[in-house]
Amino acid sequence: MTTPIVRKTVVPARAAWSSVVRAGGTLTITDLHGNQAVDFLVYDAHDTSVRYSAPDTIHAQGGVFLTTGSVLMSNEHTPLMTVAADDVGRHDTVGGACSKESNTLRYGHHTWSQHACVDNFLAEGARHGLGKRDLVSNINWYMNVPVEKDGTLGIVDGLSAPGLSLTLRAECDVLVLVSNCPQINNPCNGFDPTAVEMTITEAGTEAGTP
Repeated sequence: MTTPIVRKTVVPARAAWSSVVRAGGTLTITDLHGNQAVDFLVYDAHDTSVRYSAPDTIHAQGGVFLTTGSVLMSNEHTPLMTVAADDVGRHDTVGGACSKESNTLRYGHHTWSQHACVDNFLAEGARHGLGKRDLVSNINWYMNVPVEKDGTLGIVDGLSAPGLSLTLRAECDVLVLVSNCPQINNPCNGFDPTAVEMTITEAGTEAGTP
């Protein structure tokens, strides 16, 4: 019998986080307080030029929302992670990451100094040798972005609640980048960003084996 290795980290509101998840391991993201958007990027840990692709993922599953069974595909159309469990039922692939530039355009120049997900991705990605050219369209876990019949998008109150979670299984060794979204100008965080928890579970050693 093997004893799994479990690592838990609480990511504060507005903060960034990253980790490698080994093939076969899982990452569980828990929305501790409810209605918190979690921006997410994933790369092949051994070749970061292979990274999450929104078009490949949407094409492969035939829809823009992610839930249990959805496979996160790379730009080489290979699987990176699979949604193994999901308490919420729908997550966004098209809303993108907030930035100082997009905040200014959407909400006014007075928002320019506000922290944004792109800042988090750049700072955390730099720890792994990633730069601005390595940022691609991201996933927004828990974010509710309905698509209307005429194709328009909206950002509305989230579907999550305190303690709800989703679990991703790594199909290869992956590097995950997270921005626990700092946005306060739209309802994606209920106008009040809060902490989330990351739990990585990986195979351990045989019981009794040093």
